[in-house]
Order: sequence, then C-alpha cells, then structure tokens
Amino acid sequence: MSLTHDQCAALDQVDPFARHRALFDLPTGVIYLDGNSLGALPHAVKAAVAHCVETQWGRDLISSWNKAGWINLPARVGGLIAPLIGADSDEVIACDSTSVNLFKLAAAALKLRPDRKVIVTEAANFPSDLYVLQGLAQMVGDVSLRVVDAGELPAALSDDVALLLLTQTHYKTGHVHDMADLSARAHVVGALTLWDLSHSTGAMPVDLNGCEADLAVGCGYKFLNGGPGAPAYLYIAKRHHAAFRSPLTGWMGHADPFAFRDDYQGGVGVKQALSGTPSVLGMVALEAALGLFEGVDMAALRAKADRLGDLFLDLVEQRCGGMGFEVACPRTGRGSQVSLTHQSAYPIMQALIARGVIGDFRAPDILRFGMTPLYVGFADIWDAVEVLRGVMESGDWRDERFQVRGMVT
Repeated sequence: MSLTHDQCAALDQVDPFARHRALFDLPTGVIYLDGNSLGALPHAVKAAVAHCVETQWGRDLISSWNKAGWINLPARVGGLIAPLIGADSDEVIACDSTSVNLFKLAAAALKLRPDRKVIVTEAANFPSDLYVLQGLAQMVGDVSLRVVDAGELPAALSDDVALLLLTQTHYKTGHVHDMADLSARAHVVGALTLWDLSHSTGAMPVDLNGCEADLAVGCGYKFLNGGPGAPAYLYIAKRHHAAFRSPLTGWMGHADPFAFRDDYQGGVGVKQALSGTPSVLGMVALEAALGLFEGVDMAALRAKADRLGDLFLDLVEQRCGGMGFEVACPRTGRGSQVSLTHQSAYPIMQALIARGVIGDFRAPDILRFGMTPLYVGFADIWDAVEVLRGVMESGDWRDERFQVRGMVT
C-alpha cells in the first residue's frame, strides 16, 4: 500500500539528504521534477558567477587567466567530475558540448581501430548521438552504422566493429544499460566503447574504470546543476592516452598553446582533447555546483532516487488508475526518473506546470519526471501525484492554451 502524506513528511524529516535542499534556490510553490533536463540553481553558483563577473572579469580583467586560474578550469572541473564517474582526475576534462565531445571521441576511436568500419549503437538513442554518428559516417565515407534495438546489442558486436556507442541511462524510459557487461562483450571482439553519461552522472554511481570503459562523455546541466548550456566533459581511459589523437586540433589542445607555433603538437594525455577557449562563466558555474557533491554517498543517493520513483509509480497506480496512463519506465534498473505515457501527454504536462508541478514532455506521448534526490522529497512526490489527479479529474488539460506547443517541449 502507498504511503500517506504524513508518512512521506516523516521520511523527509529523517532523510540524510534533506539538508541539501537548502543549498538550492527553489521557487516557492513549485515542485521541480525536471532536474534530469535542467538542474535547479544552487546558491553557490550565484555567488561564484557574481564574483567572477564583478571581481575577476570586472576588476582584474585579463589578468584573471593567471590570477584566478581561468586557464586551469577545464582540468579543475574535470577533476571534480572524475570521482562521480569512477575515473582518475587526469582522465577527465571539461570542455565544449556533449555533441562536440561525442564527435571528437567517436572519430578518434575510428583512428584507434583503423581496420574496422562499423559503429554499433541503439535505436531510439538520444537523437543528437545518432545525428553526430550519421554526420561522422558521411564525412569519413567508408563507415557504416549498425543501429539495433537494445536486446540485439550483444548479437550486433562482431569482429568488424570499431566502436560501441551507448547512452547508459535512456533519456525517455530511464532504462540503465549494464555497462560492465556490454563493455566486456565489446572488448571480446576487439571493439572500443563510448558511453554517454548525461542522464547518469550526479544521479547514480558510475564506475568507468571498474567497467573498463574506453571513452565517455556527459553534460553539466542536468544532475550536475551547472546551469543552461553548462560545459560538458569527456573521459579517455589512461591506457589510450598515448595513441589518442583528437580530430579537432585547436590551440588549447596544443602542448604549448602560448608559444603560438604554426605546427600542431598535441598536449599530454586528456589535455589534447581540448580545442577552443573555455567558456569561463560556464566553467565557474559548474565548478561551484560540483561542490555540492562533496561527501555525498552516491549509492545512498541512488537508493533514495529509487524510493522516490517507486513511490511516484505506486501513487499513480493507486490514485490515477483508469485515467489512461501507462508506465513507460522499468520498475527496477532505471535511472533517476520515471516516465508515463498518455495519448494527451503534452497538454497534461502543460496543465501540471501551470499548477506548479514541473516535469517535461518527450514526443510522441511521454510525461517524464526527474527524481533529483538532493532537493526532491517524499512529500513532494505525494503532492505532485495529487496535482496530477486533480488535473485529470478537472479536465483542465483540455483547455485550449495547453494545446499550443512551444518551440521547446
């Protein structure tokens, strides 16, 4: 039987993560269940960005590249992300966007396996991942994509495969791939692995080195709370550093960028994956946000996310049965999100948002709710489902204003 509101409130009172809620600038009267798309604003980020703008940029100007250490931000931020993904600090660097980093690492992987011409990925993967691979294949010319359903991935790994590229946590369903198993299967046939961790990092334990992953990317604006358009990051296992060659040989990846030589000479290790000048304001925001993870037990965080998701699904089943909802996420083995389907998913989500419960919609029919354990509580989930029931019983979602789709859905 599902918990009562009082029981949920009691759980919040003893929640070891309850104190983290105060570290975020959460709007009054809002239940924010979209941290899997854009994390909430940490107070520390506001202070750090203000200091960067007013003092480092405003007063110290260009001297801040040295004085404030701006030039070292990609490595510093990468070093803070590394323990969250089971990597060493010199295997991770913050730079560019997830899509750009995917291109760099996928192209480099083809060079590391020059006699192989096949990339395997999952059908219905996050579209940008698929688009990047399609563009790379068109550019290279003799590379083919083998796009298969999740259950067909093991059979798709043959000795002509150069790279297996997967998103660990599926953006729609929340299904979590077994990274260790699929990485091992890829290695048996001599292929490399590239993991997109955008919906995993900051929400669940990730162990790239323990799983013997080769390459990985991820974004900084979802569970890491780095802000809209926050810098992404990439990981290159240390065993590949000597042979790795970035296809985007920009000046920041040079061994000595301020020598301004005409010929490119790559930097040591993961540094050569840099290309252009880092986005300082974005890096400063992400660095401050990552400070919130100091001392956080990621296994305990994952356990709370599972309980929040289970509670949501149980309450929907109990209080919204017969209203047309179907569960679109695994009951076990999912990331920090739950997904429902409904033939009127878009207007229902807009009606929820109008009532202060913010989730999001994914075409064609998915309502998606993020379970960010650092600031979402058990009473929030109870209240959110109560609002959902109210939206359905009232029929508010049929209002004409909720039918009009914005550019961003």
